[in-house]
Amino acid sequence: MPLSDYHDKVEDFVRDIDSRVSDAQRDAAIQDAAREYSKRRPAVAVADLLGDGGRLLPLPADWEHGFSAIRSLEYPLGNQPPSLLPRAEASLYQSPDEIRIALHTAIPAGERARLSYTRRHQVSAAEDTIPAGDLEPVCNYAAAVLFDQLAAEHSGDTDSTIAGDSVDHGGKFGNYRRHAASLRKRFYEQLGVNPKRNVAASAISDWDQKSSLGNDRLTHTN
Repeated sequence: MPLSDYHDKVEDFVRDIDSRVSDAQRDAAIQDAAREYSKRRPAVAVADLLGDGGRLLPLPADWEHGFSAIRSLEYPLGNQPPSLLPRAEASLYQSPDEIRIALHTAIPAGERARLSYTRRHQVSAAEDTIPAGDLEPVCNYAAAVLFDQLAAEHSGDTDSTIAGDSVDHGGKFGNYRRHAASLRKRFYEQLGVNPKRNVAASAISDWDQKSSLGNDRLTHTN
């Protein structure tokens, strides 16, 4: 999708303030939106990695440390259905010099393993990895970033400090904040995600243990 489509859509959302938004600010806001979108729906890439006879494989060139994650690893290639290694058999190993993929079994020199992994989406004149159907939510978020910036500009304005000025500067701050909040909310709703949802770091299980006398307990019988 051309980058100009993002420009046009963002301009539609900020039409009343477009004259105050520079091209650099708009482009930076689009990149901010692409990064936030990537957290919710990361891009999926595939790369064939060449074995050297050992248990370590190199990472793809576009692997981003701190963001990318292994989705699957196929070895050997060519089987139907594909031979996917168990997730527990592939992990990241960090040495003083680099990070590589560590396997439980060695891959012979010259043979390849197929890695599926996540990475950030790219939005530029040369590349766009965001699905066409998600153009609007991404532009919603970009417009929210711009409204936040304008709200910050007016955060110190009050009517009392500008004598004879009929413009409600305090109102501008509130309006821009509301526009930003509304557009950001629409972004999450369109993606069907809850930004406040946290994944629990613990689990609860029912462990039925006999009493010290070896009998069943009153409320947790076996």
